[in-house]
Amino acid sequence: MKHQTSSDWIARSLRSVWHPCTQMQHHEQVPLIAVRRAKGPWLYDHEERRYLDAISSWWVNLFGHANPRINAALKDQLDTLEHAMLAGFTHEPVIELSEQLASLTGHALGHAFYASDGASAVEIAMKMSFHAWRNAGFPDKQEFVCLQGSYHGETIGALSVTDVPLFKDAYGPLLRAAHVVASPDARQALEGESAQDVARRAILDVERLFAQRGANIAAIIVEPLVQCATGMAMHDPLYLALLRALCDRHRVHLIADEIAVGCGRTGTFFACEQAAIWPDFLCLSKGISGGYLPLSLVLTTDAVYQSFYSEDITRGFLHSHSYTGNALACRAALATLQIFREDDVLNRNRERAAKLAMAMAPLAGDGRVRHFRQRGTIFAFDAIEPDAARAASFARRFFTTAVEHELLLRPIGRTVYLMPPYVLDDEEIALLGARVNTVFDSVMAS
Repeated sequence: MKHQTSSDWIARSLRSVWHPCTQMQHHEQVPLIAVRRAKGPWLYDHEERRYLDAISSWWVNLFGHANPRINAALKDQLDTLEHAMLAGFTHEPVIELSEQLASLTGHALGHAFYASDGASAVEIAMKMSFHAWRNAGFPDKQEFVCLQGSYHGETIGALSVTDVPLFKDAYGPLLRAAHVVASPDARQALEGESAQDVARRAILDVERLFAQRGANIAAIIVEPLVQCATGMAMHDPLYLALLRALCDRHRVHLIADEIAVGCGRTGTFFACEQAAIWPDFLCLSKGISGGYLPLSLVLTTDAVYQSFYSEDITRGFLHSHSYTGNALACRAALATLQIFREDDVLNRNRERAAKLAMAMAPLAGDGRVRHFRQRGTIFAFDAIEPDAARAASFARRFFTTAVEHELLLRPIGRTVYLMPPYVLDDEEIALLGARVNTVFDSVMAS
């Protein structure tokens, strides 16, 4: 059989695969990379060209590709149980994972409901919130609230609480309207304001809405600390503490979408920990399986769980997915949590983040950059591009140039961000920092 080159595989892919979040015609100019293998933070194509996966393959990979410990756990699980339906059955991996996650919340969130992808977890949380209020005798609580610029997924319910026009506008007729409140994005600080001042200003918008519509609102959903898809908009933990108090006062559920920001990304395992609060629903996906297999879940409180507990089947949560609680995915998640425990990951990440901040320091002071920011292992900055045409093409030009410098980086508009896996050594950290600087200089000069 003839050896297949990267070009061969790319041509075949473009004929048969409809790639996500992509205007396919753009691949006439933008390179498609055919990955043959991966190891640690590196992806390799069929000619063994390598690319540092600086965005963790869309924020999912925590401990590097082909991680030996996660590989071993999955190989062991394959010989035992690959999958069994979770309706009427259960198994060790899903039980142990649920117990460990509950323990990580101090058992504030002691019940786990499983799905496969992040958007599905958001749908579950929204349905649970509405249904829990109805079961509790508040059937008018049917409305939802999201933050300006929020992104929570692209299924119909999740898209209804998303405020990114590029994703949402085409499907407007299919969606149920949600209330949109001010974002606490610290980039909005006026002269003399701190991030906490912005948080206090933003919470007033929520307070006004709750005062008017609290009897009709089921839940507000927020990405704690970092609104990722709107351009890594970061806010102070104070916002979450104030929001929790408002939700309690007005009997509104708080949904924390930690799909992207959980599992250590912000410096604590759960982002909500930095505000010393727990939501009513916490959505996890992406990194929870180490980036290996589709897995998502919703953690919720005993009060919510008990509101469904009844002899009446119509009061039950009759939601399901075929692969709910998949044994292989749960085993990958258990191996991921084991690495967190054994390797003191959160403390080591602080050291890695400090070194990466030093490597990125030239950009922090660059006059062509605004709002250089960091939360945990997430770094971001906004490029200043006064020319509208150049600004519109910035992300594409940056991605293409980064690939030429062995980096996988995918800016959001003019926001360049890094969200690397937790395995970079000192040499790779230095390489990443230096080459981001080089790519940025090249793109801004082109």
